[in-house]
Amino acid sequence: MRAVSATASFFRMQLDLDESSLAIGRIERALSRIEKKLADMSNRPTPTTASAPDPALKQEVAAVIGELDRIIAEAQRG
Repeated sequence: MRAVSATASFFRMQLDLDESSLAIGRIERALSRIEKKLADMSNRPTPTTASAPDPALKQEVAAVIGELDRIIAEAQRG
């Protein structure tokens, strides 16, 4: 019985690691898109009036925060 429990724990940990790796990959890609967007914005001529925040950029930031929150919650659950 103990071997089955240890095997189940191993696979559960492996699944958690795989899910965390995927989440980290999503975060890295989103941060790359944010970085590119910010670089594009800095290379554009500055408009005379203040422009509204870019909705796509805000969405990327929200996605990164969501992924980080999910990873933190998983870590706290153990």
